[in-house]
Amino acid sequence: MEKEKKTNLLGMTLLQLQQLCTDEGFPRFAAKQLCDWLYKKCTESIDAMTNLSLAQRARLNEVAYIGRTSPERCQVSADGTKKYLFSPGIEAVYIPDDERATLCVSCQVGCKMGCRFCVTGQQGFHGSLAAGDILNQLFAIPEFESLTNVVFMGMGEPMDNLDAVLSACSVLTSDWGLGWSPKRITVSTVGIIPAMQRFIEECQCHLAVSLHNPVPQERQELMPVQKAYPLEQVLALLRRYDWSGQRRLSFEYTMFRGLNDDQAHAARLVEALRGLDCRVNLIRFHESPEAPYKTSAPLTINAFRDYLNRHGVICTIRASRGQDIDAACGLLAGKGR
Repeated sequence: MEKEKKTNLLGMTLLQLQQLCTDEGFPRFAAKQLCDWLYKKCTESIDAMTNLSLAQRARLNEVAYIGRTSPERCQVSADGTKKYLFSPGIEAVYIPDDERATLCVSCQVGCKMGCRFCVTGQQGFHGSLAAGDILNQLFAIPEFESLTNVVFMGMGEPMDNLDAVLSACSVLTSDWGLGWSPKRITVSTVGIIPAMQRFIEECQCHLAVSLHNPVPQERQELMPVQKAYPLEQVLALLRRYDWSGQRRLSFEYTMFRGLNDDQAHAARLVEALRGLDCRVNLIRFHESPEAPYKTSAPLTINAFRDYLNRHGVICTIRASRGQDIDAACGLLAGKGR
């Protein structure tokens, strides 16, 4: 059987593996054994699954495979950040920071959202990744065992590939998978309301919403999604849920010089977020030939942060990492260098 017609075991949930076992006439408990081999022992070979019978292993090899593939390239930044390129055009970014080690994973190749400032968005959309392709970005890098956090902030819009993202999160957080706390995982979105609502109700991982401008008309110039899913409706949905517990709600706000970085915008942002238990992460815009914007001055970014904090909105400035290898926010293009 050709590989493309086989089932990739990597990324399958316990329920999916139980169905596979039922279909193939295996005992139901074999699904737990498969989970153990895939996600705890991290095996790369079906033949290594020695508590399955020879006949079961032979059948699995006929109908399935373990989609573990190595990165094609690794670029290392002066600040220690590493960008891994996987085929076809998938990029993941490893970010070491004292006791934390974060992997920024992609869920699509390219992106449909078309945000004007994002290099990924300007390259168009080339396909969604399966859960196994998402998880392979973790399992295949040398730093896998040292990872403390995963953020779905690489290429693509997670809510546009929600089934695969939820399956990947399930593998990461379930007892039969890696058993991570959901607090170690953050999933981002531009605000696709139906999928975002489903994510909130089905997953306990942190949520990060790309906001970037509190003025509707100006936000739509930056983010075409504003027309289909206005920020006001996004915020109305978020207010229906309790964010005071373990799950964190944050907003990403990229700073553009003279566009969204003055006190008037800060005041509008405070008003827009009033009553929400959340935080705001300010991101320095990383300039590129693909976007006609400039980054805000450091003093301007600091003043914006200070205004928000004085007015009751927790705000921090995210450190820029990996810009010299095009690994910083908004620069992933799936091409390596």
